[in-house]
Amino acid sequence: MNSPGIVLHDLTAGYGRHPAIHHLHATIPCGALLAVAGPNGAGKSTLLKVLAGELKPMTGRVGLPPEYRQQLAYLTQQPTWSLDFPVDVHDAVAMGCWPWLGPWRALNEAAHRRVAEAIAAVKLQGFEHRPLQSLSGGQLQRVRFAQIIVQDARLILLDEPFNALDESTEEEFLALIRRWHDEGRTVIAVLHDLERVRRYFPLTLLLARELVAFGPTEAVLSAEHLERARHHAEAFDEHAAPCPLPADEEKDEVVHQ
Repeated sequence: MNSPGIVLHDLTAGYGRHPAIHHLHATIPCGALLAVAGPNGAGKSTLLKVLAGELKPMTGRVGLPPEYRQQLAYLTQQPTWSLDFPVDVHDAVAMGCWPWLGPWRALNEAAHRRVAEAIAAVKLQGFEHRPLQSLSGGQLQRVRFAQIIVQDARLILLDEPFNALDESTEEEFLALIRRWHDEGRTVIAVLHDLERVRRYFPLTLLLARELVAFGPTEAVLSAEHLERARHHAEAFDEHAAPCPLPADEEKDEVVHQ
C-alpha cells in the first residue's frame, strides 16, 4: 500500500507549555517540493524540529513513512558545529555519513567517494583541508549543503537555507533543490522570501502559529491569506497563560505509517 505522505494530525508543538504551533492538520505528499512561509515567530522552525524528531508534539500526531525516518537530512538554521573545534572541510562533510555509516566507523571507499563528490558539487574543490574557521559565511553554508548531499536522504528539511549566500550561489542551490525534487525526494524548506517561493516552490504551507493556508503556492500566497497571517502574528500574546494539555496528558510522538 502506498504511503499518503507526511500526515500532520491536530499537531500542537512548542516549548514548555507554550505552543508555537496550534492544532495543525495537513498531508504533505511524498515527493513534494514545499515551502513553509509565514511571519517571524509563526512556528516554521518548530514544525521542522518536530518533523526531524528533535521536538516532541504536545498533542496530535505526525505520521512519517518509515523510509523517511531512516533517510532524513536536516539543515538547521544555525550550524551544529563550533568553529572553535579544529575540523577541516573534508571531515565536516564526512559527518554527513554518520546516519548510514555510524559515528565510530572509519570511512570506507564508498564514503570517501561520496564525500569527494559532495565537495565537488558545492564547488569547494581545493578546500578539503581548510579549517572551518578560515571560511567565509557563504563557504560554510556550502559545507552544510555538502553534508546534506552526502546523506542521500529521501526527506530533506531546510531551515532558511540561503543565509549568507549571494544571488548566484542561491541559484546554484535552488538548482540542486530542483534536482532533488526531480529525483522524487521530498523537500520542505522554511523561507521568508515570498518571491523566491512563488518562483521555485509549487506547494506552500502558510503558518501564523496556526494553519492559514496549504496548497498550490499561487493560491496560498494570496493577498487575503497574507493579511490574515500578518493579523494572527500581530495578535499573538507571548504572555498568555500556558495551553492546558488534555486530561490524560497524551503526548503523541512521531509515528511510522
